[in-house]
Amino acid sequence: MIKDKLKVNVYSNRLEMGKAAAAAAAERIIGLIDQKGEINMVFAAAPSQDEFLYTLVSNKEIKWEKINAFHLDEYIGLSAEASQGFGNFLRRKLFDNVNFKSVNYLDGSKNGESLECDRYSGLLKQYPLDIACIGIGENGHLAFNDPPVADFDDKALVKVVELDEVCRKQQVNDGCFAALDMVPTHALTLTIPAIMSAKHIYCMVPGKTKAKAVERTLKGQISETCPASILRTHGSAELYIDVDSAAGI
Repeated sequence: MIKDKLKVNVYSNRLEMGKAAAAAAAERIIGLIDQKGEINMVFAAAPSQDEFLYTLVSNKEIKWEKINAFHLDEYIGLSAEASQGFGNFLRRKLFDNVNFKSVNYLDGSKNGESLECDRYSGLLKQYPLDIACIGIGENGHLAFNDPPVADFDDKALVKVVELDEVCRKQQVNDGCFAALDMVPTHALTLTIPAIMSAKHIYCMVPGKTKAKAVERTLKGQISETCPASILRTHGSAELYIDVDSAAGI
């Protein structure tokens, strides 16, 4: 299925979805490394990515030492050691399991968020993204670009955002925090233009809780009210969903 420019792949369960997405991404990674010698990738940190990341890490043909790695977003105010930190999530699932050329962490644990935005923006300019591996939030967000703060024409590459309540509740629903008042209220995020600058995008979105967001992404208007709808305008983006998240389409 193709919606506008977005290729949509539906699988019987999230494991098969993750395996298929990882196989497609691996083929792209291997081809680009053969072509360019070195590539730059950004990864989402969320339970929705588990099957994809597990399968990708298991691929023995990928030359990980030819990849510079980034991640999409990070809470502000958590301690550097907090298990809920997105950098720490990716460290456990990915970064510590293969030998990247470099791993570039967003740091939200200190004051000076504007300086961190400038630092990370500089890295993204130095290492333009070849591949983005992302998800979609229950409110349709990409990274932490929730509907109230998403801007398809954002001039920034990285910015500080206030998280909306739906986004923060999702972190509780995902089992990352025990209660809403434990979820940080602000975060650092790559902007929509930063994500869309990636030459190729793989978006993995399993689960019943994502069905409405997937429906709005594919069937609604292309608008900041559902930030993920912008994926329909990308020249090389693929959406991977399971039967649960595909219920509305």
